[in-house]
Amino acid sequence: MSELALPPVRGQLLRGESLAPYTWFRVGGPADVLFLPADVDDLSSFLAALPSDVPILPIGVGSNLIVRDGGVPGVVIRLAGRQWAQIEPLDGARIRAGAGALDSMVAKGAAKAGVAGLEFFVGVPGTIGGALTMNAGCYGAETKDVLVEATALDRAGKRVTLSNADFGFSYRHNALPEGYIFLDATFQGASDAPDAITARMNEITARRESSQPIREKTGGSTFKNPVLAAGEKLSAWKLVDEAGMRGYKRGGAQVSEKHANFLINTGDATATDIEGLGEEVRAAVKAKHGVELNWEIKRVGRT
Repeated sequence: MSELALPPVRGQLLRGESLAPYTWFRVGGPADVLFLPADVDDLSSFLAALPSDVPILPIGVGSNLIVRDGGVPGVVIRLAGRQWAQIEPLDGARIRAGAGALDSMVAKGAAKAGVAGLEFFVGVPGTIGGALTMNAGCYGAETKDVLVEATALDRAGKRVTLSNADFGFSYRHNALPEGYIFLDATFQGASDAPDAITARMNEITARRESSQPIREKTGGSTFKNPVLAAGEKLSAWKLVDEAGMRGYKRGGAQVSEKHANFLINTGDATATDIEGLGEEVRAAVKAKHGVELNWEIKRVGRT
C-alpha cells in the first residue's frame, strides 16, 4: 500500500498510522492508510478516484471494534470533527444527526428539543454511523424503531438516500451491500417535555453504570444474544457466566467480573489476547450449553 498513488485530498492521509488510539480497547496494528476527510466533497471525490480494488473500511470511535495486531489493509476512513457530528431538530418531532455524532449526544440533543423515543441512544456506545451499521440498541429499543432515512456515499462516491426499509434491519445487522459510508440520519420521535425525557435517560444511564464496566478499556457487548429456533432469546452473559468464564483471563485480556458479556483490556492486552479470549468463551459456552455464540464486536484486519 505504501507504493500506491492515492488521489489528492484536502483532508489528511496518514500512512502506517496505529489504530490502537482510535479504539476503545486501545489495541491493534496500523492502517495501511488512514484518511480523515475534510468534508463530504473531499470524501466523495476521493472515493470516485480510488481504484475499485483498494479495500476501504469506515470506522467511528471504535467502540465496538477489535483491530487485529497485523493492521488493516487498504484505506481506513474516519469521519472525525464537528462537521460530521451536527445534530439538528426538525419539524414534526424529528432529529437529523451526522454519522460522526455520538449516540449519547443525539439522545441529549433530542431531549433538549423535546423529542422523545431516542432515549435509548444514551446507553449505546459509539456513533450514529455505527448504529446504522449494526442496528444498535439497548433496553428494548433499536435503531430500526426510530430511523426514517439516512444518506450515504457509495463506493464510487455517489450520494444516495436510504429509507428504513432499504436497510433490511434484523438483530444487530443490516442487509445493505458493502461499501456505503453513512453521512447522516433522520429519526422520528414524539413530542414530550424535556425534563421527562431527561429523567428517563438518567434511569438508563444509572442502570448501565451499575451493571456494565463502562470505565474500562472495553468494546461493549461482546456477543449477540442467541435466538433459538423456537424464537426464544437467551442472554449471552448468563451463558458465559454459567460456563464458568466470568473473570477468566488470557494474557492482558479478561472477561469482566461486573458483566460477563464484556471483555476488557486490563492494561497490556494485545488484540490477539482479546480475540483469543473471546474464542475461548465461545468454546466454553458451546461445550456447556450446545449454543453457538456469535460475535457482536466487529473484528477487522490481518491476524
